Amino acid sequence: MAHLRPRHRLALAVPVVLSLTASLGFLPSAASAVPITETTAQAADAPNLSYVVNTRLDHRTINTVKKAINAAGGSIVETYEQIGVIVVHSANPDFGLIIRKVPGVQSAGATRTAPLSLATTTDEGAVQYLSKEQAAKTAKASAAAGDSEPLEADQWDLPAIGADKAAKINPGSKSVTVAVIDVGVDDTHPDIAPNFSPSQSANCVGGKADTTYGSWRPVDSVHYHGTHVAGEIAAARNGIGVAGVAPGVKVAGITVAEPDSSQLFYPESVVCAFVFAADHGVEITNNSYYVDPWLYNCMDDPDQRAIVDAVNRAQLYAQSKGTLNVAAAGNSNDDLDSHALVDDSSPDDSTAVTRTVDPHECFDVPTQLPGVVTVSSVGVTKAKSYFSSYGQGVIDVSAPGGDIRQPANTPSKDGRILSTLPNNTYGYLQGTSMATPHVAAVAALLKSTHPHASPAQLQALLKAEADNPGCPTDVYDTNGDGIADATCVGGKRVNGFYGFGIVNALRAVK
Repeated sequence: MAHLRPRHRLALAVPVVLSLTASLGFLPSAASAVPITETTAQAADAPNLSYVVNTRLDHRTINTVKKAINAAGGSIVETYEQIGVIVVHSANPDFGLIIRKVPGVQSAGATRTAPLSLATTTDEGAVQYLSKEQAAKTAKASAAAGDSEPLEADQWDLPAIGADKAAKINPGSKSVTVAVIDVGVDDTHPDIAPNFSPSQSANCVGGKADTTYGSWRPVDSVHYHGTHVAGEIAAARNGIGVAGVAPGVKVAGITVAEPDSSQLFYPESVVCAFVFAADHGVEITNNSYYVDPWLYNCMDDPDQRAIVDAVNRAQLYAQSKGTLNVAAAGNSNDDLDSHALVDDSSPDDSTAVTRTVDPHECFDVPTQLPGVVTVSSVGVTKAKSYFSSYGQGVIDVSAPGGDIRQPANTPSKDGRILSTLPNNTYGYLQGTSMATPHVAAVAALLKSTHPHASPAQLQALLKAEADNPGCPTDVYDTNGDGIADATCVGGKRVNGFYGFGIVNALRAVK
């Protein structure tokens, strides 16, 4: 995963505006006019691909481009006129080449490398379901400790950031909603149901929002990631199961993952999710994933450039409507401030190729986009999780995401994060996917305490109130082989492992 200059952020000095072209300055102006024929021949066996077409924002240009899309053999799925993004399907193999030459089109490209048919979540390893025996043992320990929730004794992550004490002061406001952009949220879970917001939930798979009741739910128990994340944020303190970091706020689910076993997060679905969240009054979005099919999107490739443009327009639009976007840094243990990283996983929807990318020029989406809070993970000892990516000037803040190599002083001894799973179950996961909802929840507590704070102000508060352990004084060697697994750069105030530090829920409510 990667971040951009300066400070590995896109155009920090410019105001938040909707057009990536205007705000970032690295996209060319619209190409000169070329004739578009009324009909374009399509190969009978050509695959049907999905595209994003990014235009100038005026209504006349958008209408002109839509006509050109039809003439070039495209079928419009959805038009997001407020950000100038059009989602298109086309079987014309030359569709991208043709449409990029249309006046008013600022970028356009395929969002996948395989035909439409019918994981990229940032958790590390398989889920470990909580057994009945362990649940009983934990419940006994929780009762002895005076915890309000039966499984709270195994939630080492709550006291690690003061969330247990914060809940007694202010559990969060019902007027604040965190939307989990993910594989789906099981809102029937008894720990999630009390705080779930159906009116701010949808299914955005394919690029168009479906608000049919229940459309946001996971298609099966294998799509468990979003339910785990939602519980970390806002599992109710109701005497059942676990507690969330912000057990009084609302949580919504916006499904963007493909319903098949791939669980891929394509750009058009994520664009839909950001716009939907913005237009439905969501204050915080949680993004524990990267946008498929490219781990890094390089700007010298027209398809990848269009992906960056489209998703950035959508998330900037959300910011302009008052939404703070929080995203995971990734689990590659990569130094995101280096100048060469190996990506051997992209594209992940067809045949991957090995390529070396400069993380200052090839970008992970959405975590590195301007204004997005980038989160690294720590374990029980507050050491960086062995899997967590890092980088000086890249990481904003960190939070508990678990680390099986750092055992917890809990009944289970499990150093991962315990939370909700579909079908009224519970289990352990680790990853920057788990760290991110801790930050999103603390941001929700800050928003509850400071209801008029802007996204930028919330991010500043997250950083100001964080606790920074500083770079480790010993060699960072997580597997005990005597070789440094990562190198921390920076000082006590801000560094590559923790950014400005580990977020603090107790300070957020004070």
